[in-house]
Amino acid sequence: MATYDDIQLGDSAAFTKTISESDVYLFAGITGDLNPAHVDAVAAAQGLFKQRIAHGMLTGSFISTVLAMKLPGPGTIYVSQSLNFRAPVFFGDTLTARVEAIEKLEPRKWVKFRTTVTNQDGKTVVEGEAVVIPPSA
Repeated sequence: MATYDDIQLGDSAAFTKTISESDVYLFAGITGDLNPAHVDAVAAAQGLFKQRIAHGMLTGSFISTVLAMKLPGPGTIYVSQSLNFRAPVFFGDTLTARVEAIEKLEPRKWVKFRTTVTNQDGKTVVEGEAVVIPPSA
């Protein structure tokens, strides 16, 4: 856990996970997003990417994992998150979500992070910025 005072600009942390078919189906069930692009192989084969893709928000949720569990860590409160989806995520892709502290916001003692998710080939699939309230101690 890192408090506002502990965090230095440039500090970073990451989380890596391989996307499985069950991850996508569980996310679809939890959210109700049953878009055929995610859950119907036959329909997805006719679509833009010619195969099923993971939900963008599933991919983006790994940023939350980094912020909540690594930097700043447990007790962190999300204030905002921008997400730009740059490339599809396919079943079997291994993703790395990374956050980097880029600004300390006085007087509230909030922190802004650059957020990125890359695949196993180093291609950026999601990028954006997050603002969080770090734990107080």
